[in-house]
Amino acid sequence: MFGLFDSTKKALKRYRKIALQIEALKESMKQLSNEEIQLKTASYKERIKNGETLDDLLVEAFALVREASTRVTGLTPYFVQLMGGIAIHEGNIAEMRTGEGKTLTAVLPAYLNALQGEGVHIVTVNEYLAKREAEGEIGELFKFLGLTVGLNLRDNDREQKKAAYACDIMYSTNAELGFDYLRDHMVLYHKDMVAQRGYPYAIIDEVDSILIDEARTPLIISGPAKNTQNLYMQSDRFVKSLNDEDYELDVESNTVELSESGITKAEQMFGIDNLYDLKHVSLLHHINNALKANFTMTNDKEYMVVEGEVLIIDQFTGRILKGRQFSEGLHQAIEAKEGVEVKKETVTVATITYQNFFRMYKKLSGMTGTAKTEEEEFVDIYNMNVIEIPTNKPVIREDAKDFFFVTAEEKYNALIEEVKIRHEKGQPILIGTIAVETSELLSTMLRKNRIPHEVLNAKNHEREAEIIAKAGLKGSVTIATNMAGRGTDIKLGEGVVELGGLAVIGSEKHDARRIDNQLRGRSGRQGDPGFSRFYLSAEDELMVRRGGDRFKTIIGTLQRAQETGTPVTSRMITNLITGAQKRSEGVNSEIRKNVLKYDDVLRLQREIIYAERTSVLTNQSVESQVIRFIEDVVEAEIDEFIVPVGRNKFDIKDEAIIHHFESFMIPRDLVKIEQINQLDEVEIVKFYKDLAIKLLTEKKELVPIEVYNEFLKVIMLRVIDTYWMRHIDTMQELRQGVRLQSYGQQNPLITYQREGKRLFDEMTYSISKDVARYATLGKIQLNVSREAVVKNTNTNQGTEVKKDNKPKKQKVRHSQLPWNRR
Repeated sequence: MFGLFDSTKKALKRYRKIALQIEALKESMKQLSNEEIQLKTASYKERIKNGETLDDLLVEAFALVREASTRVTGLTPYFVQLMGGIAIHEGNIAEMRTGEGKTLTAVLPAYLNALQGEGVHIVTVNEYLAKREAEGEIGELFKFLGLTVGLNLRDNDREQKKAAYACDIMYSTNAELGFDYLRDHMVLYHKDMVAQRGYPYAIIDEVDSILIDEARTPLIISGPAKNTQNLYMQSDRFVKSLNDEDYELDVESNTVELSESGITKAEQMFGIDNLYDLKHVSLLHHINNALKANFTMTNDKEYMVVEGEVLIIDQFTGRILKGRQFSEGLHQAIEAKEGVEVKKETVTVATITYQNFFRMYKKLSGMTGTAKTEEEEFVDIYNMNVIEIPTNKPVIREDAKDFFFVTAEEKYNALIEEVKIRHEKGQPILIGTIAVETSELLSTMLRKNRIPHEVLNAKNHEREAEIIAKAGLKGSVTIATNMAGRGTDIKLGEGVVELGGLAVIGSEKHDARRIDNQLRGRSGRQGDPGFSRFYLSAEDELMVRRGGDRFKTIIGTLQRAQETGTPVTSRMITNLITGAQKRSEGVNSEIRKNVLKYDDVLRLQREIIYAERTSVLTNQSVESQVIRFIEDVVEAEIDEFIVPVGRNKFDIKDEAIIHHFESFMIPRDLVKIEQINQLDEVEIVKFYKDLAIKLLTEKKELVPIEVYNEFLKVIMLRVIDTYWMRHIDTMQELRQGVRLQSYGQQNPLITYQREGKRLFDEMTYSISKDVARYATLGKIQLNVSREAVVKNTNTNQGTEVKKDNKPKKQKVRHSQLPWNRR
């Protein structure tokens, strides 16, 4: 870690020198008229075309943005913001405290990189923030500088999205970028792809939230449903019938498994011999989900039930993830547990994780208030260093020692007492909680004490901006889950500075230290005074799960020594808690790395398939690819009928070859047995290749060349999409199946890699075989049209893909045509 710290020190030294050069241009930039500023942009673009690099232009470009910002927004970037901008331009993460102006900082590197003409994507955590920047002062600033600004919203249609992606600067959420990528590789015409320029450069706001917190959440586009509701109900009934000794719950890792007696009960109930036989993968998967739903998932913590619907609560922000589902059937298991309607489990037709999506960018950088604790992971996975940018004014917030209690009840009572004292003098208070249930408990306690307050949690998130705007006013008390208005500053009201600024009180500590730091950082912005303290107890989830044996011993001593209700402040306990958090961060980091290893198998496969598919869309003709498929298939299929019987001697089963090929590629009446009797093992392969290619190419004489080319493209797209979508689903089932391998002392990842490669090879051969079959046997219809394999696809963000209102084309009916197979 010292190396990383030194790199920050070294980088800051260099950035200071560059920032001084930028500030030295202040007067000369002031002399420019508004028109001259816009002309500068055109001249910079020209200089880049003539061979100058972005680094050559950095000082001038940043100085220009600095002056333009003063004119448009009335804000002049501070010296530290110039330094942050340089860090971001260099592909790093700028760690800047809350209220230090990250939004304006991002304009500097975004402007510089946009001069290359490939586009810059600025990524935010929600559409409200994306819209606020693109349509507000920041968007105006970019336009004043002569750049175009786009906004990529979920509800945009394809044309609006294409226009946004074509802009110099595009604001978007991380989810929408990922879904656009997946949808782009499901389109039927190249012109319909929205990201025509690919993925040049992204600046990610709240980078830790997107690349760490959400790294394990895959983006999923799903198709028609599987019918598995009954198995969920049966598994749930079975799990609810278990006694304590029938399952083993590991509190620390939050996992649950059947014990020996539980396995025996399952085998008896479902009438099977061996639950862990691979043929029972599906049943075991359903039972495991039912165990997870019943024993590790809690209503009002991980999810809520509203009007008969199970809604996920984001564990990092406390927001409801409307329309999103737990993957791999866990959602359906929770529906069965809660006795609401079990919805059909859908089939995944396209998926990617944020980790693999963002690694596709040629250049990636970000900014956040809290990333240093995860620096190692940022370096390992994304090759980004975390550079801590100094604050503009010194931080004078008082971070008080943690108060520790034996029971949760004592902790909450003491917390309410502190709120009462501070509220009486009018100091605004922000109480941070981890779960919705804690925020509701504290709200009830405040009501009993007649303290007026606002609650910001998953049940009340519509009024987020309004609640946060008032949180710094005199006398206000706000309870917030971790969402606490990321991206929004809590500004202090009149007379609040004299009262000590905003008081932040944490009701427990999070698994990750940086989430606690975010809560603290809501107070004491831009040199304001402030206060923070965490109230903790031995019953907090973090301590129960990660405290370890040493912690239990200390608690025993404390219970004997502590008078009821008196808080303990002990360095030893604080160190223990930090240790528990570090362990938790380590465990979560390992899980993310493991997810990435599994996803990397699919990533390589996805890149091969998507590249093949894109070449079908972009090439004028795919005839050469089809001929290659035909040749490969003929060689592979004929091989089993040519048996070596001695040195350079072969037994060729002529009749069997004719019979085999007529079933899928070459009609029997085109081959005479006496014709192929005379051919040796090389000649017969050539004979069949030539015959199949002739069947293909003679179609050219029957129709215009563009109809022939379209015929082949339709076959290729239809076959690739059909097999790829089936393959993704198979890979998901394989991933669940290999978890059983660990029981057989085998490394599940190695099994997954090996089996995944075998399945992929099988799939690519099946694609070749089907393309060859339909290309040789299919009859061309003049009004053939491309058609999607899966219609009405949904995303796991709960929205339906926008469909263009184009007139419907007449369908072609012909048994041999792949685009009409049902």
